[in-house]
This record gives sequence, C-alpha cells and structure tokens, in this order.
Amino acid sequence: MGEPIKASMTYKSSKSGGKSTIAPYLFVLPNLIIFFVFIVIPAILGLLYSFYEYDGLNPMTFIGLDNYLDIFKNMEFWSTLGKTAIYAAIVVPLIYGIALIIASLLIQEVRFRGLFRAIYYWPTMISFIIVGLTWKWIFGDAFGIVNYLLTWIGLEPIAFLSSSFWANIVVIIATVWSRVGFFMVIFIAGLQAIPADYYEAGRLDGASKLRLFWSITLPLLKPTSLLVVMLSLIDAFKAFPLMFALTGGGPGKETTFIVQYIYEVGFTKQELGLASAMSVVLFAIIGIFSALQFRLSKGGAV
Repeated sequence: MGEPIKASMTYKSSKSGGKSTIAPYLFVLPNLIIFFVFIVIPAILGLLYSFYEYDGLNPMTFIGLDNYLDIFKNMEFWSTLGKTAIYAAIVVPLIYGIALIIASLLIQEVRFRGLFRAIYYWPTMISFIIVGLTWKWIFGDAFGIVNYLLTWIGLEPIAFLSSSFWANIVVIIATVWSRVGFFMVIFIAGLQAIPADYYEAGRLDGASKLRLFWSITLPLLKPTSLLVVMLSLIDAFKAFPLMFALTGGGPGKETTFIVQYIYEVGFTKQELGLASAMSVVLFAIIGIFSALQFRLSKGGAV
C-alpha cells in the first residue's frame, strides 16, 4: 500500500512543480508577444530595409551599403545629430541636478511629503504630445498665456516659438518639466538605500551637511547617478513627440532633432531605406551609450 501512495505523491509533486515552472511564463507571455510584434520584428525589418532602396510603394531594390554611404555624405543628418547632442548636453545635467535636489528634499520628514512627491511625479504620466500642446498654449506667439500677460501689463510680446533662441529655451523647459519627476523617483530609491549609519558616523566626526553630501551621498549614489545620466541621455536622443507638438521642428529646422529628421526622410521624402539606415546608426549610438552605462555601473557598483 505504501509504495503506490508514495509514487502517487511523487507524481503530483512533480506535476505541481511543472505548473509552478510554466505559470510565470504564462503571465509574461502577453508582454512578450507585444514586445516581439512591436519592437523585435520592426527592428529586424528596419535592418533589412536599410540595405534596400524602398519608398513603401514600389518593389524594393537591393543596394547593399549605399544607404550607409549616403549617410556619411548627408550633412543635414550630421547637423541634426549635432543639434541633438547639444540639446542632450544641456538637458541631461539640468534633469540630473533638479531631480537630485528634489529627491534630497523629499526624503526628509516634511509635511505633505507624499503629496509633493505625487505633484512632481505627475507630469511624467502625461503624453509627450499633450505636454507639447500645453506648453504651446503657454508660450505661443499669438495666443500664448505668457504673451497675453505681457501685453496686458503693457510690454511687447516675445516670439517664443518663432525665434531660434527662445524656441530652444522653451523646448528645454518643457523637457525638464516633463522628465524630472521620473528621475526624482529613481534618486529617492537610491538615497533611501544608503545606510543611515554612515551619516551618523560623519556627524560624530563633525562633518557639515555639505561635507556629508560630497563625501557620502554622491560616492554611494554613483550607480544610481550613472543610471539617471544614461537613461536621460538616451531619452534626449530619442526626443520627438514633444518637439513635434510644441514647435513642429521650427522655426525653420532649429528644433528638428534626429528622430524627427529620420521620420521626415522616411515618411515625407518617402526614402524608407535611407531612413532605416539612419535608424540603425542611431540605434548603434544609443547602444554605445547603454554599453558604456553598464560598464561604468559594473565598475562603480557599491
């Protein structure tokens, strides 16, 4: 009698073990399907199209590396990439500094701390298109709230969106406003992971708050800092919907960044093969940034 019961229990145990192994995959299966359909497959097709001359209507013609050679001769591509790099060089430090300051303040025991965290995080939940339209209503040349107030108090309106300088300033302000909350949350998690004993030891040695920040907070926050810098840098190079809704890339091409330019090449000029090659080059640039982030975070992990 004991033998069959033991065998039965073993069977049931192995069967339930099989279910517990399969169940997690079933839960992530919908996301995996979406990931493959909308990310992996388009990426493979984009790489394939980059070796063809293709306008989306006529049959594809294989041209090898000609699209990539055309990119090296395309001065507008490199000019747009340069503007994107300058934009990133301004936006990333601003996001880093402001997010770190807010996070440092909101880990303190202050009244309504949860409410303030929610307020700062709220803009990250808004679509970039909505953010762009909202800031366009604020800084619009003809109908913007700011120019209305300037006119109301007797001052001359400012050409916020038709001036190269001001258009870039508005784009930077809108970007920082919409992204700081997300990175604030990452910094809060990083700051809360630092043991309080380090700060207590520093205070016993007579260290000031500024000294504690430079000697304890920043060094122990290095992995988090690298993550924030690299994610915000990648965000900057992928920027498109906000600018498209806010300035349309204008005035002229002053706020046309690399993703919008690739979009225009592919869908306005109907050069899908060339646009695909540009996307591959951009993917390689972002991949280099990601690899650098992993390398630095591995070497600087606490």
